[in-house]
Amino acid sequence: MSEPEIRLPAEGRSQSEVLAQLRQLQQHDVNWHAGKVFSLVFYAGQDVSAIAQQAYGLFFAENALNPSAFPSLRQLETEVIAMTARLLGSSGQVVGNMTSGGTESILMAVKTARDWARASRPRVRHPEIILPATAHPAFEKAAHYFDVKAVHVPVDANFQADVGKLRKAITRNTILLVGSAPAYPHGVIDPIPAIASLAAEHTILCHVDACVGGFFLPFLRSLGHPVPPFDFAVPGVTSMSVDLHKYGYAAKGASVILYRTPELRRHQLFVYTDWPGGIYASPTMTGTRPGGSIAAAWAVMHYLGQSGYERIAAEVMRSTAALRAGIAAIPGMQVVGDPVMSVLAIAHDDLDIYAIGDEMAQRGWHLDRQQSPPSLHMTINVVHTTSLELFLTDLRAATATVQAAGGRRKTALKHAGVRLAARLLPRVLIRRLARRATAGVGGASGGPERSAAMYGMMGALPNRADLNEAVLDIVEQFTLPQDRAAE
Repeated sequence: MSEPEIRLPAEGRSQSEVLAQLRQLQQHDVNWHAGKVFSLVFYAGQDVSAIAQQAYGLFFAENALNPSAFPSLRQLETEVIAMTARLLGSSGQVVGNMTSGGTESILMAVKTARDWARASRPRVRHPEIILPATAHPAFEKAAHYFDVKAVHVPVDANFQADVGKLRKAITRNTILLVGSAPAYPHGVIDPIPAIASLAAEHTILCHVDACVGGFFLPFLRSLGHPVPPFDFAVPGVTSMSVDLHKYGYAAKGASVILYRTPELRRHQLFVYTDWPGGIYASPTMTGTRPGGSIAAAWAVMHYLGQSGYERIAAEVMRSTAALRAGIAAIPGMQVVGDPVMSVLAIAHDDLDIYAIGDEMAQRGWHLDRQQSPPSLHMTINVVHTTSLELFLTDLRAATATVQAAGGRRKTALKHAGVRLAARLLPRVLIRRLARRATAGVGGASGGPERSAAMYGMMGALPNRADLNEAVLDIVEQFTLPQDRAAE
Protein backbone atom coordinates (compact mmCIF):
# COMPACT_ATOMS: atom_id res chain seq x y z
CA MET A 1 0.00 0.00 0.00
CA SER A 2 1.34 3.45 -0.91
CA GLU A 3 2.17 6.09 1.68
CA PRO A 4 -0.89 8.20 2.61
CA GLU A 5 -0.87 11.75 1.28
CA ILE A 6 -0.66 13.58 4.60
CA ARG A 7 1.42 16.71 4.27
CA LEU A 8 1.37 20.39 5.13
CA PRO A 9 -1.12 22.24 2.90
CA ALA A 10 0.55 24.34 0.22
CA GLU A 11 -1.79 27.22 1.03
CA GLY A 12 -3.42 28.14 4.30
CA ARG A 13 -7.11 27.46 4.90
CA SER A 14 -9.73 29.74 6.39
CA GLN A 15 -10.42 29.72 10.12
CA SER A 16 -13.99 28.59 9.57
CA GLU A 17 -12.90 25.67 7.39
CA VAL A 18 -10.25 24.51 9.86
CA LEU A 19 -12.58 24.73 12.84
CA ALA A 20 -15.37 23.00 10.94
CA GLN A 21 -13.10 20.04 10.23
CA LEU A 22 -12.08 19.85 13.89
CA ARG A 23 -15.73 19.79 14.94
CA GLN A 24 -16.44 17.10 12.37
CA LEU A 25 -13.62 14.94 13.73
CA GLN A 26 -14.96 15.49 17.22
CA GLN A 27 -18.22 13.80 16.24
CA HIS A 28 -16.44 10.43 16.39
CA ASP A 29 -15.42 10.93 20.03
CA VAL A 30 -17.30 9.67 23.06
CA ASN A 31 -20.18 11.95 24.06
CA TRP A 32 -19.15 12.98 27.55
CA HIS A 33 -21.53 15.97 27.55
CA ALA A 34 -24.45 13.53 27.83
CA GLY A 35 -23.00 11.96 30.96
CA LYS A 36 -22.26 8.66 29.22
CA VAL A 37 -18.51 8.65 29.90
CA PHE A 38 -17.15 7.66 33.32
CA SER A 39 -13.48 8.55 32.87
CA LEU A 40 -11.08 10.97 31.18
CA VAL A 41 -13.22 14.11 31.56
CA PHE A 42 -13.92 16.07 34.77
CA TYR A 43 -16.65 18.66 34.39
CA ALA A 44 -18.07 21.04 36.99
CA GLY A 45 -20.34 23.15 34.81
CA GLN A 46 -20.05 25.52 31.88
CA ASP A 47 -19.20 28.49 34.12
CA VAL A 48 -16.16 26.68 35.53
CA SER A 49 -15.03 25.59 32.08
CA ALA A 50 -15.46 29.12 30.76
CA ILE A 51 -13.21 30.75 33.34
CA ALA A 52 -10.59 28.05 32.86
CA GLN A 53 -10.63 28.62 29.11
CA GLN A 54 -10.44 32.40 29.44
CA ALA A 55 -7.60 32.27 31.96
CA TYR A 56 -5.72 29.81 29.78
CA GLY A 57 -6.15 32.12 26.80
CA LEU A 58 -4.72 35.08 28.71
CA PHE A 59 -1.46 33.16 29.20
CA PHE A 60 -1.62 31.12 26.00
CA ALA A 61 1.84 32.16 24.74
CA GLU A 62 3.71 32.48 28.04
CA ASN A 63 6.35 29.95 29.10
CA ALA A 64 6.96 29.27 32.79
CA LEU A 65 10.45 27.91 32.12
CA ASN A 66 11.93 31.32 32.96
CA PRO A 67 10.23 32.83 36.04
CA SER A 68 12.25 36.03 35.76
CA ALA A 69 10.65 36.76 32.38
CA PHE A 70 7.12 36.05 33.62
CA PRO A 71 6.94 36.89 37.34
CA SER A 72 3.15 36.66 37.11
CA LEU A 73 3.40 32.92 36.43
CA ARG A 74 5.83 32.50 39.31
CA GLN A 75 3.31 34.13 41.64
CA LEU A 76 0.39 32.12 40.26
CA GLU A 77 2.24 28.81 40.63
CA THR A 78 3.43 29.69 44.12
CA GLU A 79 -0.12 30.48 45.19
CA VAL A 80 -1.54 27.30 43.63
CA ILE A 81 1.08 25.26 45.51
CA ALA A 82 0.40 27.06 48.79
CA MET A 83 -3.39 26.66 48.54
CA THR A 84 -3.08 22.98 47.65
CA ALA A 85 -0.59 22.30 50.43
CA ARG A 86 -2.82 24.00 53.00
CA LEU A 87 -5.74 21.79 51.96
CA LEU A 88 -3.53 18.76 52.50
CA GLY A 89 -2.34 19.32 56.04
CA SER A 90 0.63 21.63 55.55
CA SER A 91 1.63 23.82 58.46
CA GLY A 92 3.70 26.05 56.21
CA GLN A 93 6.80 24.02 55.31
CA VAL A 94 5.42 22.04 52.36
CA VAL A 95 6.80 23.07 48.96
CA GLY A 96 6.32 21.83 45.43
CA ASN A 97 5.79 22.52 41.75
CA MET A 98 3.11 22.25 39.14
CA THR A 99 3.55 19.53 36.52
CA SER A 100 1.80 18.46 33.34
CA GLY A 101 -0.17 15.68 35.04
CA GLY A 102 -0.18 12.90 37.59
CA THR A 103 2.34 10.81 35.70
CA GLU A 104 4.91 13.61 35.70
CA SER A 105 4.24 14.27 39.40
CA ILE A 106 4.89 10.59 40.16
CA LEU A 107 7.97 10.58 37.94
CA MET A 108 9.30 13.48 39.97
CA ALA A 109 8.54 11.77 43.28
CA VAL A 110 10.48 8.64 42.28
CA LYS A 111 13.37 10.62 40.77
CA THR A 112 13.57 12.68 43.95
CA ALA A 113 13.59 9.54 46.11
CA ARG A 114 16.37 8.05 43.99
CA ASP A 115 18.54 11.16 44.23
CA TRP A 116 17.78 11.52 47.95
CA ALA A 117 19.03 7.97 48.44
CA ARG A 118 22.17 8.69 46.43
CA ALA A 119 22.95 11.53 48.81
CA SER A 120 21.84 10.00 52.11
CA ARG A 121 22.35 6.28 51.44
CA PRO A 122 25.33 6.00 49.10
CA ARG A 123 25.68 2.27 49.82
CA VAL A 124 22.36 1.60 48.08
CA ARG A 125 23.44 0.60 44.59
CA HIS A 126 20.15 -0.88 43.39
CA PRO A 127 17.32 1.22 44.88
CA GLU A 128 13.85 -0.26 45.28
CA ILE A 129 10.40 1.22 45.75
CA ILE A 130 7.58 -0.86 47.21
CA LEU A 131 4.10 -0.55 45.71
CA PRO A 132 0.72 -2.10 46.42
CA ALA A 133 -0.57 -3.96 43.36
CA THR A 134 -3.21 -1.23 42.92
CA ALA A 135 -0.69 1.65 42.69
CA HIS A 136 -0.78 3.62 39.45
CA PRO A 137 1.36 2.28 36.56
CA ALA A 138 3.16 5.64 36.48
CA PHE A 139 5.32 4.30 39.33
CA GLU A 140 6.32 1.40 37.10
CA LYS A 141 7.12 3.88 34.33
CA ALA A 142 9.22 5.94 36.75
CA ALA A 143 11.10 2.85 37.89
CA HIS A 144 11.75 1.97 34.24
CA TYR A 145 12.98 5.47 33.40
CA PHE A 146 15.16 6.01 36.48
CA ASP A 147 16.69 2.54 36.91
CA VAL A 148 14.82 1.78 40.12
CA LYS A 149 13.34 -1.60 40.94
CA ALA A 150 9.57 -1.62 41.55
CA VAL A 151 8.56 -4.26 44.09
CA HIS A 152 4.85 -5.10 44.07
CA VAL A 153 2.98 -6.51 47.04
CA PRO A 154 -0.57 -7.91 46.98
CA VAL A 155 -3.49 -6.02 48.47
CA ASP A 156 -5.70 -7.53 51.15
CA ALA A 157 -9.28 -8.74 50.85
CA ASN A 158 -10.48 -5.12 51.06
CA PHE A 159 -8.18 -4.11 48.17
CA GLN A 160 -6.04 -2.02 50.51
CA ALA A 161 -2.26 -2.19 50.77
CA ASP A 162 -1.27 -5.07 53.06
CA VAL A 163 1.08 -3.42 55.56
CA GLY A 164 2.37 -6.77 56.79
CA LYS A 165 3.45 -7.69 53.27
CA LEU A 166 4.95 -4.23 52.79
CA ARG A 167 7.04 -4.76 55.92
CA LYS A 168 8.29 -8.14 54.70
CA ALA A 169 9.26 -6.65 51.33
CA ILE A 170 11.56 -3.99 52.81
CA THR A 171 15.27 -4.59 52.23
CA ARG A 172 18.44 -2.56 52.67
CA ASN A 173 17.80 -1.25 49.14
CA THR A 174 14.31 0.11 49.84
CA ILE A 175 14.10 3.89 49.51
CA LEU A 176 10.36 4.59 49.15
CA LEU A 177 6.99 3.18 50.21
CA VAL A 178 3.86 4.15 48.27
CA GLY A 179 0.21 4.41 49.24
CA SER A 180 -2.82 5.72 47.32
CA ALA A 181 -5.63 8.03 48.40
CA PRO A 182 -7.52 6.54 46.76
CA ALA A 183 -6.17 3.82 44.49
CA TYR A 184 -7.65 4.40 41.06
CA PRO A 185 -8.96 0.88 40.30
CA HIS A 186 -11.41 0.55 43.21
CA GLY A 187 -11.48 3.95 44.94
CA VAL A 188 -10.13 2.45 48.16
CA ILE A 189 -7.77 4.46 50.39
CA ASP A 190 -4.68 2.62 51.59
CA PRO A 191 -3.84 2.69 55.35
CA ILE A 192 -1.61 5.74 55.02
CA PRO A 193 -0.77 6.19 58.75
CA ALA A 194 0.49 2.61 58.98
CA ILE A 195 2.49 2.89 55.74
CA ALA A 196 4.00 6.24 56.75
CA SER A 197 4.88 4.90 60.20
CA LEU A 198 6.59 1.91 58.61
CA ALA A 199 8.59 4.24 56.35
CA ALA A 200 9.63 6.42 59.29
CA GLU A 201 10.64 3.33 61.26
CA HIS A 202 13.09 2.44 58.48
CA THR A 203 14.13 6.06 57.79
CA ILE A 204 12.89 5.95 54.22
CA LEU A 205 10.46 8.08 52.24
CA CYS A 206 6.68 7.70 51.94
CA HIS A 207 4.75 8.99 48.94
CA VAL A 208 0.96 9.32 48.86
CA ASP A 209 -0.55 9.30 45.38
CA ALA A 210 -3.62 11.50 45.76
CA CYS A 211 -3.92 12.38 42.08
CA VAL A 212 -7.60 11.40 42.10
CA GLY A 213 -8.57 12.24 45.66
CA GLY A 214 -6.35 15.15 46.61
CA PHE A 215 -8.85 17.77 45.47
CA PHE A 216 -11.93 15.89 46.64
CA LEU A 217 -11.23 14.22 49.98
CA PRO A 218 -10.47 17.49 51.84
CA PHE A 219 -13.91 18.82 50.91
CA LEU A 220 -15.62 15.56 51.89
CA ARG A 221 -13.88 15.87 55.23
CA SER A 222 -15.06 19.44 55.75
CA LEU A 223 -18.60 18.33 54.84
CA GLY A 224 -18.50 15.77 57.65
CA HIS A 225 -17.92 12.60 55.64
CA PRO A 226 -15.63 10.04 57.30
CA VAL A 227 -12.27 10.31 55.54
CA PRO A 228 -9.29 8.35 56.88
CA PRO A 229 -6.03 10.28 57.42
CA PHE A 230 -4.03 10.48 54.20
CA ASP A 231 -2.13 13.77 53.89
CA PHE A 232 0.74 15.74 55.45
CA ALA A 233 -1.07 15.73 58.78
CA VAL A 234 0.12 12.11 58.97
CA PRO A 235 3.68 11.92 60.37
CA GLY A 236 6.01 10.17 57.97
CA VAL A 237 4.33 11.26 54.73
CA THR A 238 7.13 12.93 52.80
CA SER A 239 5.59 13.67 49.39
CA MET A 240 2.22 13.76 47.62
CA SER A 241 0.94 13.93 44.04
CA VAL A 242 -2.33 15.77 43.39
CA ASP A 243 -4.03 16.39 40.04
CA LEU A 244 -5.73 19.74 39.58
CA HIS A 245 -7.25 18.74 36.24
CA LYS A 246 -9.33 16.01 37.84
CA TYR A 247 -11.55 17.03 40.76
CA GLY A 248 -9.82 20.42 40.85
CA TYR A 249 -11.53 21.08 37.45
CA ALA A 250 -8.53 22.93 36.02
CA ALA A 251 -7.61 22.74 32.34
CA LYS A 252 -5.81 19.59 31.26
CA GLY A 253 -2.10 19.63 31.98
CA ALA A 254 -2.22 20.65 35.66
CA SER A 255 -0.95 18.56 38.55
CA VAL A 256 1.07 19.26 41.68
CA ILE A 257 3.98 17.44 43.31
CA LEU A 258 4.44 18.36 46.97
CA TYR A 259 7.26 17.69 49.45
CA ARG A 260 7.25 18.02 53.21
CA THR A 261 10.49 20.03 53.23
CA PRO A 262 12.45 22.24 50.82
CA GLU A 263 15.50 20.05 51.48
CA LEU A 264 13.75 17.02 50.01
CA ARG A 265 12.40 18.96 47.02
CA ARG A 266 15.96 20.06 46.19
CA HIS A 267 16.65 16.53 44.92
CA GLN A 268 13.96 17.04 42.27
CA LEU A 269 15.60 20.03 40.62
CA PHE A 270 17.91 19.90 37.60
CA VAL A 271 20.60 22.41 36.64
CA TYR A 272 23.33 22.44 34.00
CA THR A 273 25.84 25.29 34.09
CA ASP A 274 28.30 24.42 31.27
CA TRP A 275 26.08 24.95 28.24
CA PRO A 276 27.28 27.66 25.80
CA GLY A 277 23.70 28.86 25.64
CA GLY A 278 23.76 29.86 29.29
CA ILE A 279 22.76 28.34 32.60
CA TYR A 280 19.89 25.86 32.25
CA ALA A 281 17.64 25.07 35.19
CA SER A 282 14.34 23.19 35.30
CA PRO A 283 12.30 22.18 38.34
CA THR A 284 10.39 19.34 36.65
CA MET A 285 10.71 16.93 33.71
CA THR A 286 9.71 19.40 31.03
CA GLY A 287 11.55 22.44 29.79
CA THR A 288 8.74 24.49 28.32
CA ARG A 289 5.92 24.79 30.84
CA PRO A 290 2.69 26.27 29.44
CA GLY A 291 1.58 29.32 31.36
CA GLY A 292 -2.03 28.70 30.41
CA SER A 293 -2.42 25.61 32.57
CA ILE A 294 -0.96 27.41 35.60
CA ALA A 295 -3.25 30.42 35.11
CA ALA A 296 -6.32 28.25 34.54
CA ALA A 297 -5.72 26.28 37.74
CA TRP A 298 -5.29 29.47 39.75
CA ALA A 299 -8.42 30.99 38.20
CA VAL A 300 -10.67 27.98 38.89
CA MET A 301 -9.44 27.70 42.48
CA HIS A 302 -10.23 31.37 43.11
CA TYR A 303 -13.54 31.19 41.25
CA LEU A 304 -14.88 28.20 43.21
CA GLY A 305 -13.24 28.71 46.59
CA GLN A 306 -13.82 26.38 49.52
CA SER A 307 -17.61 26.72 49.36
CA GLY A 308 -17.75 26.03 45.62
CA TYR A 309 -15.70 22.87 45.89
CA GLU A 310 -17.80 21.72 48.84
CA ARG A 311 -21.01 22.33 46.89
CA ILE A 312 -19.75 20.27 43.95
CA ALA A 313 -18.44 17.50 46.20
CA ALA A 314 -21.81 17.26 47.95
CA GLU A 315 -23.63 17.00 44.62
CA VAL A 316 -21.24 14.36 43.31
CA MET A 317 -21.59 12.29 46.49
CA ARG A 318 -25.39 12.42 46.27
CA SER A 319 -25.14 11.03 42.75
CA THR A 320 -22.65 8.41 43.92
CA ALA A 321 -24.97 7.27 46.71
CA ALA A 322 -27.88 6.96 44.27
CA LEU A 323 -25.69 5.02 41.86
CA ARG A 324 -24.50 2.60 44.54
CA ALA A 325 -28.05 2.00 45.72
CA GLY A 326 -29.16 1.25 42.17
CA ILE A 327 -26.24 -1.13 41.62
CA ALA A 328 -26.97 -2.97 44.87
CA ALA A 329 -30.56 -3.51 43.72
CA ILE A 330 -29.41 -5.56 40.69
CA PRO A 331 -29.07 -9.22 41.74
CA GLY A 332 -25.43 -10.30 41.68
CA MET A 333 -24.09 -6.82 40.92
CA GLN A 334 -21.82 -5.22 43.51
CA VAL A 335 -19.35 -2.43 44.14
CA VAL A 336 -15.81 -3.77 44.58
CA GLY A 337 -14.33 -3.06 48.01
CA ASP A 338 -15.45 -0.08 50.08
CA PRO A 339 -14.68 3.13 48.18
CA VAL A 340 -14.72 6.32 50.21
CA MET A 341 -15.48 8.81 47.46
CA SER A 342 -16.86 8.92 43.93
CA VAL A 343 -14.41 6.53 42.26
CA LEU A 344 -15.53 2.90 42.19
CA ALA A 345 -15.66 -0.36 40.26
CA ILE A 346 -18.57 -2.73 39.72
CA ALA A 347 -18.47 -6.51 39.29
CA HIS A 348 -20.97 -9.36 39.05
CA ASP A 349 -21.01 -12.54 41.10
CA ASP A 350 -22.19 -14.84 38.31
CA LEU A 351 -22.02 -13.10 34.93
CA ASP A 352 -19.21 -11.93 32.66
CA ILE A 353 -18.87 -8.26 33.59
CA TYR A 354 -16.99 -7.59 30.33
CA ALA A 355 -19.97 -8.85 28.36
CA ILE A 356 -22.18 -6.53 30.41
CA GLY A 357 -19.77 -3.73 29.54
CA ASP A 358 -20.13 -4.59 25.87
CA GLU A 359 -23.90 -4.42 26.14
CA MET A 360 -23.60 -1.03 27.82
CA ALA A 361 -21.31 0.13 25.00
CA GLN A 362 -24.01 -0.84 22.50
CA ARG A 363 -26.28 1.52 24.43
CA GLY A 364 -23.76 4.35 24.17
CA TRP A 365 -21.99 4.11 27.55
CA HIS A 366 -18.21 4.27 27.94
CA LEU A 367 -16.95 2.19 30.87
CA ASP A 368 -13.30 1.24 31.33
CA ARG A 369 -12.58 -2.47 31.78
CA GLN A 370 -10.39 -3.64 34.66
CA GLN A 371 -8.84 -6.91 35.75
CA SER A 372 -8.01 -8.59 39.09
CA PRO A 373 -10.92 -8.84 39.63
CA PRO A 374 -12.78 -8.31 36.34
CA SER A 375 -14.77 -5.11 36.77
CA LEU A 376 -16.02 -1.92 35.16
CA HIS A 377 -14.58 1.36 36.38
CA MET A 378 -16.59 4.50 37.13
CA THR A 379 -15.61 8.03 38.12
CA ILE A 380 -18.69 10.07 39.04
CA ASN A 381 -18.94 13.74 38.11
CA VAL A 382 -21.43 16.58 38.04
CA VAL A 383 -22.23 15.71 34.43
CA HIS A 384 -23.66 12.36 35.57
CA THR A 385 -26.37 13.89 37.75
CA THR A 386 -28.93 13.83 34.93
CA SER A 387 -27.84 10.54 33.34
CA LEU A 388 -27.76 8.14 36.30
CA GLU A 389 -31.39 7.02 36.04
CA LEU A 390 -30.90 6.09 32.38
CA PHE A 391 -27.60 4.41 33.24
CA LEU A 392 -29.22 2.18 35.85
CA THR A 393 -32.06 1.33 33.47
CA ASP A 394 -29.58 0.31 30.79
CA LEU A 395 -27.41 -1.57 33.30
CA ARG A 396 -30.39 -3.67 34.35
CA ALA A 397 -31.22 -4.38 30.71
CA ALA A 398 -27.61 -5.21 29.82
CA THR A 399 -27.34 -7.59 32.77
CA ALA A 400 -30.55 -9.33 31.74
CA THR A 401 -29.30 -9.69 28.16
CA VAL A 402 -26.04 -11.32 29.26
CA GLN A 403 -27.86 -13.56 31.71
CA ALA A 404 -30.26 -14.73 29.02
CA ALA A 405 -27.29 -15.59 26.79
CA GLY A 406 -25.66 -17.75 29.47
CA GLY A 407 -22.81 -15.30 29.93
CA ARG A 408 -20.61 -16.97 32.55
CA ARG A 409 -20.64 -20.54 31.16
CA LYS A 410 -19.69 -19.48 27.64
CA THR A 411 -16.90 -17.25 28.94
CA ALA A 412 -15.48 -20.01 31.14
CA LEU A 413 -15.34 -22.38 28.18
CA LYS A 414 -13.53 -19.79 26.05
CA HIS A 415 -10.95 -19.15 28.79
CA ALA A 416 -10.37 -22.87 29.23
CA GLY A 417 -9.76 -23.15 25.50
CA VAL A 418 -7.18 -20.35 25.58
CA ARG A 419 -5.32 -21.96 28.49
CA LEU A 420 -5.30 -25.33 26.71
CA ALA A 421 -4.03 -23.75 23.49
CA ALA A 422 -1.28 -21.95 25.43
CA ARG A 423 -0.01 -25.29 26.69
CA LEU A 424 -0.12 -27.01 23.30
CA LEU A 425 0.75 -24.38 20.70
CA PRO A 426 4.17 -22.81 19.95
CA ARG A 427 4.84 -19.39 21.49
CA VAL A 428 4.86 -17.70 18.09
CA LEU A 429 1.28 -18.82 17.46
CA ILE A 430 0.18 -17.70 20.92
CA ARG A 431 1.59 -14.24 20.24
CA ARG A 432 -0.28 -14.09 16.96
CA LEU A 433 -3.44 -15.12 18.80
CA ALA A 434 -2.93 -12.36 21.36
CA ARG A 435 -2.38 -9.80 18.63
CA ARG A 436 -5.50 -10.91 16.81
CA ALA A 437 -7.58 -10.69 19.99
CA THR A 438 -6.44 -7.12 20.62
CA ALA A 439 -6.52 -5.98 17.00
CA GLY A 440 -9.81 -4.10 17.34
CA VAL A 441 -8.71 -1.86 20.18
CA GLY A 442 -8.54 1.80 19.26
CA GLY A 443 -10.23 1.35 15.92
CA ALA A 444 -11.45 4.36 14.01
CA SER A 445 -14.89 3.05 13.20
CA GLY A 446 -16.49 5.36 15.75
CA GLY A 447 -18.96 2.67 16.79
CA PRO A 448 -19.06 0.73 20.05
CA GLU A 449 -16.69 -2.22 20.13
CA ARG A 450 -17.17 -5.51 21.94
CA SER A 451 -14.16 -6.29 24.10
CA ALA A 452 -15.32 -9.12 26.37
CA ALA A 453 -13.52 -11.73 24.28
CA MET A 454 -10.34 -9.67 24.23
CA TYR A 455 -10.26 -9.07 27.99
CA GLY A 456 -11.17 -12.68 28.66
CA MET A 457 -8.28 -13.89 26.57
CA MET A 458 -5.90 -11.38 28.14
CA GLY A 459 -6.73 -12.75 31.55
CA ALA A 460 -6.34 -16.35 30.40
CA LEU A 461 -2.89 -15.99 28.81
CA PRO A 462 -0.36 -17.62 31.15
CA ASN A 463 2.64 -15.67 29.81
CA ARG A 464 2.30 -11.91 30.26
CA ALA A 465 5.14 -11.30 27.79
CA ASP A 466 2.80 -12.40 25.00
CA LEU A 467 0.24 -9.86 26.17
CA ASN A 468 2.88 -7.13 26.47
CA GLU A 469 3.90 -7.68 22.85
CA ALA A 470 0.29 -7.48 21.72
CA VAL A 471 -0.33 -4.24 23.62
CA LEU A 472 2.89 -2.74 22.26
CA ASP A 473 1.50 -3.41 18.80
CA ILE A 474 -1.65 -1.49 19.74
CA VAL A 475 0.29 1.51 21.08
CA GLU A 476 2.37 1.56 17.91
CA GLN A 477 -0.78 1.57 15.77
CA PHE A 478 -2.12 4.64 17.61
CA THR A 479 0.68 6.79 16.19
CA LEU A 480 0.34 5.65 12.57
CA PRO A 481 -1.94 7.17 9.91
CA GLN A 482 -5.13 5.14 9.65
CA ASP A 483 -4.23 3.80 6.20
CA ARG A 484 -0.98 2.33 7.49
CA ALA A 485 -2.49 1.15 10.78
CA ALA A 486 -4.91 -0.98 8.78
CA GLU A 487 -2.12 -2.81 6.92
